[in-house]
Amino acid sequence: MTAEKDYLGVTPPISTMESNEREKEVTMTLMEELRRQNTFESEEEARTREIVLGRVAALVKKFVRQVSIAKGLSEQAANVAGGKIFTFGSYRLGVHGPGSDIDTLCVVPKHVSREDFFEVFEPMLKDLEGVTEVSGVPEAYVPIVKTKISGIPLDFLMARLALSSIPDDLSLQDDNLLRNLDERCVRSLGGSRVIDEILRLVPNVQVFRDALRCIKLWAQRRAIYSNVNGFLGGVAWALLVARICQLYPNAIAGAIVSRFFIIMYQWSWPQPVLLKQIEDGPLQVRVWNPKLYPADRSHRMPIITPAYPAMCSTHNVTASTQIIMTEEFKRGADIVDKVIVGSATWSELFAKHDFFHKYRYYLQVIASTGNADLQIKWSGTVESRIRQLVMKLEYVDSLILAHPFIRGFEQVSYCLSEDEVRAVAEGEISDSVAGRKKEDIEGKEGAGPVYSTTFYIGLAIEPKPTGATGPRRLDISYPTTDFTKLVKMWEKYDEATMGIVVRHIKSSGLPDNVFELGERPPKLVQKRVKGSSKSSNTSPDMPNKRQRSSQSASDLPLKVTENGASNLPSSLPPVVENYAKDRSEIRTPHLPFGENVNVATSAVAAQ
Repeated sequence: MTAEKDYLGVTPPISTMESNEREKEVTMTLMEELRRQNTFESEEEARTREIVLGRVAALVKKFVRQVSIAKGLSEQAANVAGGKIFTFGSYRLGVHGPGSDIDTLCVVPKHVSREDFFEVFEPMLKDLEGVTEVSGVPEAYVPIVKTKISGIPLDFLMARLALSSIPDDLSLQDDNLLRNLDERCVRSLGGSRVIDEILRLVPNVQVFRDALRCIKLWAQRRAIYSNVNGFLGGVAWALLVARICQLYPNAIAGAIVSRFFIIMYQWSWPQPVLLKQIEDGPLQVRVWNPKLYPADRSHRMPIITPAYPAMCSTHNVTASTQIIMTEEFKRGADIVDKVIVGSATWSELFAKHDFFHKYRYYLQVIASTGNADLQIKWSGTVESRIRQLVMKLEYVDSLILAHPFIRGFEQVSYCLSEDEVRAVAEGEISDSVAGRKKEDIEGKEGAGPVYSTTFYIGLAIEPKPTGATGPRRLDISYPTTDFTKLVKMWEKYDEATMGIVVRHIKSSGLPDNVFELGERPPKLVQKRVKGSSKSSNTSPDMPNKRQRSSQSASDLPLKVTENGASNLPSSLPPVVENYAKDRSEIRTPHLPFGENVNVATSAVAAQ
């Protein structure tokens, strides 16, 4: 609490009343359900994490000392140079679960460079007892080293301060520590500073943690937990729950969760969600202000971080993902309302998403290479651009929304020929390839693995207009072609070793690996339309073991003639219907509409 006011947050609480007996009962059942859902780690794993962090803290000090000596500092100066670790993310928030990684920030003095971090610290990690894997990504937006120690995954970031030594009692709360730092160091420090501010600004940390653990599990199960794909990431969810805790400072977890869904569904965005008042300070903090910063007007659900540099944690949200999350808030509010009155259980809130049952048409985005390490970087690059494809699809006439799934599906296929390589990269994996193992191709000339990651986007198409007849076609050739051009602009893109394919498929054509055992609905036998092709590829550029000839498959004409009606109901949910009306003035080149839908991912003349 501050001297000026007796409450936390930018506005007074909505209610300061204590939770009633019913809310206490549902909180108990909520915690029981969270334990049943295996969201808490075991005591043994918790002890292992503490031991690992202790070893890492000692290793960072050793690293700083070693670099200090190498750069000519005296033994005494090297010994007091220090070095300290700070955790952030779900572990620092106290809402991590079994197998979760630990986001760890290594803070070092000014004479230790980022090059030292990757050239000295990374090899030291590899030599540490119990380390099973180490992978550094120095060129990342936030440079990172990923590792696993004694079975615990850790992600290391590094920041050097303008200090000659790092004391053991160092706190990162002082904004002045960020003076004269490069942008990468400021970004690396941001995660820890934001989490510390969140924990400082909630009235009851334990209530906040219990409620956030619930919301985090719900968002993951409903497939809306992914910053990179246009939904909300961990920080944004934490900020929202923290804000509800400020509005109801004396409520317990069950009551906070109940109010969370009601308020989220009714929240009057784009007014920003703030935990504290943000003002320009001596460091010229960049705040969310649409008058001063016009670019901020495009933020659909602005949730602003409470630490310098203040920024919007939800800049990736698109029109489609906002609609999807709003519908999920409504669903959650309905279920929790029933839980409160005793006509539903918490397990219903955590029911698995229905993404792969929801749409008739999907886009597949397939990234592939012939090397496991390269595939990690290539698929990550493609995934980071999926949001751009979604935004382009949103402008296609008669496409209500484009729904990205929150993760890709990885697969390794062992191929014996160039034809098999190309087929796999196009998403066509035969039974013989699917059943083949690594040892089956060893020693065979021209054979090798293909590593592929497939991302999915569900397409919601407007219902056929009343009285309309004849064929209709949805032309998405421009956004898909533009997307492939975008990913190929990556500075490390290599046409000979990296493949990118975008194609549409019907729900009946989804592969088995997107479903859990027994989840897949029975396939219907469908008649094939004369002259139709099996799939449509926008840019079937496949990875090759050798350079391709001058004419690749992307040079070939592509045309789709699969027929099928939209599976959307005749009446749309209000939020979707309103969005469709708002888009009525947006037009892109398209083809005539009619009885059926043809999804075209290449330029096809109107007929």
